Amino acid sequence: MSGNTEAEEICSAVMETAGQLGIACSRDRVWSILSTYADAFAHAMPLAFRMATGPRHAGDVDCRFVTHPKDRNPYPLALSNGLTPKTSHPVGTVLSDIEAQFPIDGYGIDFGVVSGFTKVYAGFRPEDLQKLSKLAEIPTMPHSLAGNFDFFVRHGLDDKIAFVAVDYLHRTVNVYFNDVPPACFEADYIRLMLREIGLPEPSERMVGIGKQAFGLYITLSWDSPAIERFCFGVTTTDLSSLSLPIEPQLEKFAKSVPYGGAGRKFVYGVAATAQGEYRKLETHYKWNPGTVAFI
Repeated sequence: MSGNTEAEEICSAVMETAGQLGIACSRDRVWSILSTYADAFAHAMPLAFRMATGPRHAGDVDCRFVTHPKDRNPYPLALSNGLTPKTSHPVGTVLSDIEAQFPIDGYGIDFGVVSGFTKVYAGFRPEDLQKLSKLAEIPTMPHSLAGNFDFFVRHGLDDKIAFVAVDYLHRTVNVYFNDVPPACFEADYIRLMLREIGLPEPSERMVGIGKQAFGLYITLSWDSPAIERFCFGVTTTDLSSLSLPIEPQLEKFAKSVPYGGAGRKFVYGVAATAQGEYRKLETHYKWNPGTVAFI
């Protein structure tokens, strides 16, 4: 199947999902993104849908996919095709600076069916997790990474970086940690970590998800010295196996997304912020076995 044919199929799935959820979006806008990266779909690259609770995420659903070829930074193509505006802000150069210093193994893209092109992920090989101390040396990184360096070292996270994501819409950076020390998933330790970075006491739901999590990530911005978000995610093929009720909004979303493969997988996450927690659910559409999930 050609890339454009596959992209057309995915575009129809995106529009069907948005319609089921009552989200009005422009097919032309969705197609402008999918057609820009059509070569990804020609090589059977995966795509997933994600929805989150909370006012910031209302009225939108995200789509994410891995790009091809995997050694090509997708951000310049987004710029040249008008998917995102040029900017003099550090958000516009931080990914190329990371690319110059780290052995990136592949890229992924996030876009909202309403908000458009949003985020680029840069991933490292699972057997070659990277050091946060090196990432903090990049001048265009948010200074809050270096400012909270002792926190990461104290909790055994300095050499556990699996991905970095740059959010161009919200001007933030996500840092994802894998092979996290088991202590970080213990209830009392979760409470301790959130307390240390000034976030509210976690709910029992967040503690419960944390105890089952495969990894964690944090969100940083150029406008604050704080760690703005702290998130745990858990994977499952059966949402009922999580032993906690899924929010009706997310349950409806899970039932609305079409699926074209076998062995369906979900990723459920809980994120802590200064304003409170929110939840998110990722569900896969033609996802390749062994592909790492984002949260």
